[in-house]
Amino acid sequence: MRRVVMLVDNAVEGDSRVQKTARSAADAGWDVTLIGCAHVDAERRWRLGDAEVRVLPLAAVAASGRDAGSRDGSGLRGVSGLRSVSGLRARLVARGGLPLRAARLARRPVEHAEVRFWRARLRDGAWRRLEPGLWDYERVAGPVVDDLRPDLIHAHDFRMLGVAARAVDRARAAGRDVKLVWDAHEWLPGARPRRDNARWLPAHLGYVREYVGHADAVVTVSDTLADLLVRDHALPDRPTVILNAPIAATTETSAPDLRKRCGLPPDTPLLVYSGAMAVQRGVDTVVEALPLLPGVHLALVVADPAAAYVRQVVARAARHGVGDRVHVLPYVPHRQLVAFLATADIGLIPLHHWPNHEIALITKFFEYAHARLPIVVSDVRTMAETVRATGQGEVFRARDAADLARAVRAVLADPARYRAAYEGEDSPLPGWTWEAQAERLDALYRRLLTPIR
Repeated sequence: MRRVVMLVDNAVEGDSRVQKTARSAADAGWDVTLIGCAHVDAERRWRLGDAEVRVLPLAAVAASGRDAGSRDGSGLRGVSGLRSVSGLRARLVARGGLPLRAARLARRPVEHAEVRFWRARLRDGAWRRLEPGLWDYERVAGPVVDDLRPDLIHAHDFRMLGVAARAVDRARAAGRDVKLVWDAHEWLPGARPRRDNARWLPAHLGYVREYVGHADAVVTVSDTLADLLVRDHALPDRPTVILNAPIAATTETSAPDLRKRCGLPPDTPLLVYSGAMAVQRGVDTVVEALPLLPGVHLALVVADPAAAYVRQVVARAARHGVGDRVHVLPYVPHRQLVAFLATADIGLIPLHHWPNHEIALITKFFEYAHARLPIVVSDVRTMAETVRATGQGEVFRARDAADLARAVRAVLADPARYRAAYEGEDSPLPGWTWEAQAERLDALYRRLLTPIR
């Protein structure tokens, strides 16, 4: 049995794409170990079907930063002028001499100077100085990958690409031929930086450029993103598109009922938003639309109902006088989600315009579709074009509450018209299943690991 090691920079549990990839590969006969790296107290282990999951604890980024100079081989040291300005800024903040916002503004010129300096000295390798915490993933996961002696490494998202590439190099130096698949979950140039500093994005862009050429194959989440990756990295082959589609055949015999959990009768209109909560996700626009939709309720299915931003949204609803029509519920297991959502009337995707929002059919799009929900989506390009083409919902102008209310009213007036898009020979649903994606991924693995005669 050929061994596949998958790598991801999180604790696995909240990442349905990663879980589905590992489980379906194991179901197809591969010996799969999924390695997550996260800030946990101790290593965690469990099984996803026949796949083994190991979540490894990350040490503090500060500690790895102290080691970075000895790991990168550059022999370069920081610039005293840059360090002295940074140190002064830190001391002023610590002593209360600068408020937080002013401190952030004050550090930007220094950060931009750091980027220019290290890019000039190290080019794409500047990430070693600008984002040395990336070494934490190498230090924690690298030895484990080596011990497992995989035939193929599947690196999820951008942080684990370098870890996988270096593991492949070590294996090949030892005489073992290991293949590398990079799974690009998002378009990095269009991502919101994970931290509020000017170093984050250029550092990670350089990191990806340094290692993307090591990949034997690239997979990604949409045709649009596949085209962007070819353009950005001059890839010799177009990435294989593996959609973030849900599992059609579930082993769950029952699932909770969303409407019942909200305490609503069958004739009460119910909108649902399922997924991550952040300003750019547009849920505020939905709350502002509710006063224009008398009697309509909203369910928010989120990872942490007590999270600060979720509380802000609920408070905003109360200020608008619609607090009693907003219901916050926790996630259910992803294999139950489609059945859970099915008792709503409309699935909402109210995204703001942001580069990565324009290019993908996101996971909740497929989950709503398999729940046979009409979809009301903002005019982000790829999903808006799909909804218009299939007739499965309505499109509204992003951040426009009145237009969102118009779209909701249109769907509620004739829901059968929109649900009909999921029926008959022209239904897109058969191709929008994880089973179909898993077959494509399995074929890619087999092609990479079949000797050329």
